[in-house]
Amino acid sequence: MNIFVAKLNFSTQSADLQEAFEAYGTVDSAKVITDQFSGKSKGFAFVEMPNDDEALNAIEALDNSNLDGNTIVVKKAEPRE
Repeated sequence: MNIFVAKLNFSTQSADLQEAFEAYGTVDSAKVITDQFSGKSKGFAFVEMPNDDEALNAIEALDNSNLDGNTIVVKKAEPRE
């Protein structure tokens, strides 16, 4: 399942995100989205978890939780239109 994470602290790294989600199961990838020119975080990310049950548990547990000083939003990623 692809998971969307928003309202990230701009200093949060992909490894930090992966560590937070691995507490709930296997993580295939965790990628903080960065500006292609400046390389700075855009404040959101995507996490891919192969097991849907683990992913749903992670979403429920981490939504509105604190990560690196920010209250983050975590939900199932919607496909692009």
